[in-house]
Amino acid sequence: MIPFSPPRVDDKTVEEVSKALLSGWITTGPRTREFEQRIASYCGAEKVLCVNSASAGLELALRWFGVQAGDEVILPAYTYAATANVVIHCGATPVMVDSNNDDFNINIEAVKRAITPKTKVIMPVDIGGMPCDYRALHLLVNDPAVKQMFIPHTDNQRTLSRIMILSDSAHSIGGVYHEKKTGSLADISVFSFHAVKNLTTAEGGAVCLNLPNVFSSEEIYKQLNIKSLHGQTKDAFSKMQIGNWEYDIVEAGQKCNMTDIAAAIGLVELARYENDMLVKRKAIFDAYSAAFAQEPWAEIPLYSTSDRTSSYHLYLLRIKNISIAQRNDIINKIFQQDVAVNVHYKPLPLMTYYKNLGYNMNHYPVAYDNYSREISLPVYYNLSNKDINMVIKAVKTAVNQVLYNIDA
Repeated sequence: MIPFSPPRVDDKTVEEVSKALLSGWITTGPRTREFEQRIASYCGAEKVLCVNSASAGLELALRWFGVQAGDEVILPAYTYAATANVVIHCGATPVMVDSNNDDFNINIEAVKRAITPKTKVIMPVDIGGMPCDYRALHLLVNDPAVKQMFIPHTDNQRTLSRIMILSDSAHSIGGVYHEKKTGSLADISVFSFHAVKNLTTAEGGAVCLNLPNVFSSEEIYKQLNIKSLHGQTKDAFSKMQIGNWEYDIVEAGQKCNMTDIAAAIGLVELARYENDMLVKRKAIFDAYSAAFAQEPWAEIPLYSTSDRTSSYHLYLLRIKNISIAQRNDIINKIFQQDVAVNVHYKPLPLMTYYKNLGYNMNHYPVAYDNYSREISLPVYYNLSNKDINMVIKAVKTAVNQVLYNIDA
């Protein structure tokens, strides 16, 4: 069976994790701080805080900005539940909007229509690794009419004096928009390093700070660090230094720091990411596109334009003019050929929790159409050319069986 997305783990990974385990320091410490600095250097962020998940990072950013009950956060209906769940955790209301047809990303005109005086944050998601249109989002939140609508309730909101752009960049580390890397495109961007992501730490995430100069990134980093450690003013590594044991608790924070064990994996992956991992993933994308380009039923995903380049996280193949039942039948027939595929994503209004809150899938027709025809194909470092050809053959065979009753 060809799996969908196994992590890359080799001798170098094992060696670095072993060094961390034997170092005498396995929780947040020197490796985590080095990983933060290297991520900041890689993506051009002013400052980076590593945490135990992208979800935790997004929630920390929302709480830092003071998002609470009565506030609204605009986000796409087409995303994983974490994007909306963190808004619920803060007591605020997710305001879902529809997607683009070409790149699956949040529709800017829909965002514009959704803004109200309650809007505090816009949370775009770089679906599949393709960056959203950040220039359009920045123009929108800085539009005088939109800024006039903004009603701040906290010091940080008053200092920013507009809607904050918080990018769910879970998929897109290494993606490029107008010659700038993701992680440097929004006020705050959050990466995921989950096991299925391009760059993994098993579980983990990173909060990348790029707020206007009226803020101090160094000070915000300290504040977020405190929030990630139960409101504690010193992390464990700092407390272990001579004469530095005493600390204070200044708020009822959370516990979501990254460990040095996780950072050890991340340091290995980041060192070989740009010139190895991304090169391999692009080659897989290109092979799939070349194989399906002439098929009348295939809608090839958009992953490179004149001003945007994907991180090649998800190959989001769509089949033209099919029903959900046909799509599901195709998936089953692909699995029967020992190839694992997936669907990204079942839109949130179709999920029981959000459906029960009153979200209606009929309000997001493009998101529904994208979902109903989408099949995500395997993309991972150790996928061989033989494997790629097996995936291609399995997809073509399954589609021909379902659409044309042709057995290959």
